[in-house]
Amino acid sequence: MEQEYKRRVRYKGTHPHTFNEKYKELNPEQYQAEIEKIIKNGKTPAGMHISICVKEIIEFLQIKPNMIGLDATLGYGGHTQKMLECLEGKGHIYATDVDPIESEKTKARLESLGYNSDIITIKNMNFANIDEVNPDEKFDFVLADLGVSSMQIDNPNRGFTFKKDGPLDLRLDPTKGITAAERLAQLNYMELVAMLTDNADEPYAEQIAKVVMRTFKKGGVIDTTRKLYSAVEEALSFLPKKLLKESVKKSCQRTFQALRIDINCELEVLIQFLEKLPNVLKSGGRVAVLTFHSGEDRLVKRWFKQCCNDGLYSEVARDVIRPSYEENNQNPRAHSTKMRWAIRA
Repeated sequence: MEQEYKRRVRYKGTHPHTFNEKYKELNPEQYQAEIEKIIKNGKTPAGMHISICVKEIIEFLQIKPNMIGLDATLGYGGHTQKMLECLEGKGHIYATDVDPIESEKTKARLESLGYNSDIITIKNMNFANIDEVNPDEKFDFVLADLGVSSMQIDNPNRGFTFKKDGPLDLRLDPTKGITAAERLAQLNYMELVAMLTDNADEPYAEQIAKVVMRTFKKGGVIDTTRKLYSAVEEALSFLPKKLLKESVKKSCQRTFQALRIDINCELEVLIQFLEKLPNVLKSGGRVAVLTFHSGEDRLVKRWFKQCCNDGLYSEVARDVIRPSYEENNQNPRAHSTKMRWAIRA
């Protein structure tokens, strides 16, 4: 029986308003001209991710054919694709990602480019377990991009953005653990203040915690992204009107970051990764790590320095490497990026 044709649902007006309506951005292979125009205007197309510091990473890792490498945070696969190109069909890259939804999409995307299981192995697992990825052989190079992918941020169903309403989820693996809404409801005032301060350096942590606790005390719930946004907005209402909009935006970014780090145990996972890292690298093996907030960067800097003092690394980055002026202009999400590197002794 012939399948009934269903016309694509069109959005009203000249521009899409919801994530699912952005059919051109969500299908970049079909609308390349439109995608290039969006990127040229300094924006990230919906459902895509523009990899950061690609040139700097490739220059440092010095990837050659027949090498074995690891992309510990696969994401959209932009860094992985460039590293695969350096192998010229010889060697192998292992890649891990905790997000089962995006991992499958990236696997299909790379396969369409000709990169199959002969040259890349993708595993849906946390990068804290890098010692389990390829226990029989060590790596020539390792990359870890600790940022949240744009695909996760853009999709309101994942709860990573306060710009659109959606469930307050924030889990990197939505099949495991509790949501950010459930975690928020578990905290008392002092615990929330500590989370906002430790994970995001939030200057208005006490004010935000008071509003959240008052909401719960009155029997209210904060289970959507816009409800959390409203709570932050209420907490900062004492600020001058001319400062309010930008202050609320920045405090929301930090509040969402603090919750995301907490429910995904991101700092604990990073420590496990850094502890195991020297043992999975070959002598002379290189590792590059991209961080996106001060807590991550401090951890990486401290571990690299300590391991260098202990003789595990022959050399580590003395200064952070940042995206170029041109890259920041083209990709605003690159602004907070810091890259550090180390070479195994």
